[in-house]
Amino acid sequence: QVQLVESGGGLVQPGGSLRLSCAASGSIFNGYVMGWYRQAPGKQRELVATITSGGSTNYADSVKGRFTISRDNAKNTVYLQMNSLKPEDTAVYYCNGKRGINYWGQGTQVTVSS
Repeated sequence: QVQLVESGGGLVQPGGSLRLSCAASGSIFNGYVMGWYRQAPGKQRELVATITSGGSTNYADSVKGRFTISRDNAKNTVYLQMNSLKPEDTAVYYCNGKRGINYWGQGTQVTVSS
């Protein structure tokens, strides 16, 4: 059974940091491009960052220099370190695994507010 389980969301003040984690079942990690997407209220889901199995990364312009995606292949886990958070980063963050087929986690809420 394929599963992606996110954790680490919450409420943080502007300028603060959070680290999201996504634990994947073994069949969906090795060889997959893993990524994080987000969806704010009333907006479409958008790419935040992706990482290949070899470690190549890609970021949305809006998060470059503030967010870092990484993966631990031994733990089947992908992370998103988010620094210098802004109110506009408020959204539900979704973990994604892709290798022809897309798999999604259930999402975790990130709220940036004072």
